[in-house]
Amino acid sequence: MKVVLISRYFPPEIGTAANLFYDLARALADAGHAVTVITGIPWYNLKEVPDKYKGKISMQEEMHGFQVKRLTMPVFGPHKLKLALGHLTAPFSAFLSGMQVTKPDIFFAYSPPLPFGLSGWLLRCVKRAPFVLGVQDLHPQCYIDQGVLKNKFLIKLLEGLERFCYTKSSAITVHSTGNKAHIVQKKGASSEKVKVLPNWIDTEEIKPLPRENEFAREHNLNKRFVVGYAGTLGMSQGLLSVVDAAYLLKKRGDIEFFIVGDGIEKERMIKRAQELDLDNIRFWPMQQKSVYPWLVASSDVGLVTLNAKVQTPVVPSKILSMMAAGRPVLASMPLDGDAPGLIRRAGCGVCVPPEDPEAMAEAIVDLADNPDRRERFAKQGRDFVEQEMSLNRVVADLEQLFAEVKDRA
Repeated sequence: MKVVLISRYFPPEIGTAANLFYDLARALADAGHAVTVITGIPWYNLKEVPDKYKGKISMQEEMHGFQVKRLTMPVFGPHKLKLALGHLTAPFSAFLSGMQVTKPDIFFAYSPPLPFGLSGWLLRCVKRAPFVLGVQDLHPQCYIDQGVLKNKFLIKLLEGLERFCYTKSSAITVHSTGNKAHIVQKKGASSEKVKVLPNWIDTEEIKPLPRENEFAREHNLNKRFVVGYAGTLGMSQGLLSVVDAAYLLKKRGDIEFFIVGDGIEKERMIKRAQELDLDNIRFWPMQQKSVYPWLVASSDVGLVTLNAKVQTPVVPSKILSMMAAGRPVLASMPLDGDAPGLIRRAGCGVCVPPEDPEAMAEAIVDLADNPDRRERFAKQGRDFVEQEMSLNRVVADLEQLFAEVKDRA
């Protein structure tokens, strides 16, 4: 089957979308499919753009048995402006790149950005190939929940676009049952065309590694109980409560917070830590995919957070990484969401209410003082993710979906 994957982000860029689609492309190619990835020229979350991409608007390259077609409409300005403009121009670039693919069997696009649904629909019409929309974040609802999107006209416009994309896609994948319920019950998507397909994790790449390792020694992480966070430091994470929890644990000289990532909340977190004169929390920039397994291995417990405003049933992919790495999960988020449900079902960690530093600090102390409990969480999480969410397992389900959609086309 000739599969075309569409994602705004792709390695060497760093982040969930880039990593998920790289693993998917590699697994589909290994399974014998002809895979083409449509994406842009890398820049997001990179300290420096690699030389081979500098000054390029378009290019094609081969990675691990699949083709990557890159096309970017030039945008200029500060980081936030480039990010916003890119959400508008990337779908147009994706359509132009998709037009150059000969005789595709299926298109599969990652949303956000939501306008990729338009790209997929247009390519479906022109290329006569079915289009599957992979919904990762529920846009625009997540922006509405955070109070970022308030203009009623714009909300109505984007919600109309959302419904249009759901209607025109051949099939839709979501990563949890709550997400399916949301788009079926609130957005009118057909239940028959929506498939729950959990995010995947390469359990061969992310696996239990020694807690004491070279990375931990290099960063002096072996002498303390490390609470690790790696990912986006954004507005929806409620991360200032992590700094406040570190303050509450300031007198516990054996506990340290190791925060790895970048985002709009990072400067506020650093400023708060400085104001509180904390020496038990450290910050490190976003790291390449190859470093990530050792980041997780160097933590005694993995931290994942969402603030109290989050109403969409999101399941952060870092939960899967922690489970695959054999590390207990500490989740601070709304307790009625799909993510806490997954953690309880897997028996891989502890959930506390969002933006509650006292509850977080209490849970950390309990985990630090109970190694047997941590070991049980770690084993149960690894076992669960191997059985339910491994890359090979999910890709096999996705292959079946692609075949069914192609047969119906």
